Amino acid sequence: MTLRRPDYPFSAIVGQEEMKEALILNTIDTSIGGVLIRGEKGTAKSTAVRGLAEVLPNRKTVVGCRFHCDWTHPDKLCPECLARVDEGEELQYESIPMKVVELPLSATEDRVAGTLDIEHALTTGKKKFEPGILAEANGNLLYVDEVNLLDDHLVDLLLDSAALGVNYVEREGISFMHPARFALVGTMNPEEGDLRPQLLDRFGLAVDVKGETDPELRVQVIKNRMDYELDPETFRASFEQQQEELSQRITRAQNLVHRVKVGEEVLSVAVELALHLKVDGHRADINLIKAAKAWAAYEGREEVRAEDIIHVAKLVLPHRMRRLPFEEARLDMTELEVWLRDRLAQ
Repeated sequence: MTLRRPDYPFSAIVGQEEMKEALILNTIDTSIGGVLIRGEKGTAKSTAVRGLAEVLPNRKTVVGCRFHCDWTHPDKLCPECLARVDEGEELQYESIPMKVVELPLSATEDRVAGTLDIEHALTTGKKKFEPGILAEANGNLLYVDEVNLLDDHLVDLLLDSAALGVNYVEREGISFMHPARFALVGTMNPEEGDLRPQLLDRFGLAVDVKGETDPELRVQVIKNRMDYELDPETFRASFEQQQEELSQRITRAQNLVHRVKVGEEVLSVAVELALHLKVDGHRADINLIKAAKAWAAYEGREEVRAEDIIHVAKLVLPHRMRRLPFEEARLDMTELEVWLRDRLAQ
């Protein structure tokens, strides 16, 4: 028996549509490289992250694997599972729910990446690896609260793994690699300091959240929260159908996203938009396409439209745009829609 209160339903979160959309797109295609949520206290950042896991589909993992390998992708197994296959073992699977793995600010690099026992390797000739948080996060949601207060080299490590889907550890010429495919979510309060631009750019998506200003929405926030605190189980039951519908929609999108096609015209729109907004580097262009594919899949389509690029631009581009100190980066969506109409009319 646990005294822990059940999580607040993701579908019950009032407003904050951009934040919810960014979280969903990042779980449809984790190679997007993570979501950064910036906002003041009390804007449902942590609540959304913890609630998201409940609407994500169960996953099939290899029984007995320390790295929770995905049984449905035999080409992406860890070295230990591959060794079991080579020995003739038929790997079995178990269906387990997604979970939120939280990374504490006090975590060291060894705790995050895992450790290699050098002495054991030298004396026996065999590698001995002790898994870290990235192994636990494989196939799950990895949540880093106050990510701006984490050491830069650890943020780099997390972003590398999120983008590549693997964790590579090397000590004294001895190396070990295991799958580390997870949906990375970082949250932060800008009042406590920002991330360096080099790290900011590496987050696939970013969204700034603020308290709702619509009086009716604020009233609904209060009502929902009070109902939840009075009787969590009854409150959760009232959103059961919405939760199930969202879960099914995300599952369909995850199965569809790798079949979504991107035409030459759409590629050109993504590139020209990044150039139009004077965004440095190529990450913006690539993430525009990945996010647009995830959005198309979420909408149930197998082809990206030019309008999808504009739709996801608000999540992909603002944190990469050049701005003056203390200047807030915002996109004028109406201006972008006009730009797209002019572009397509040419």
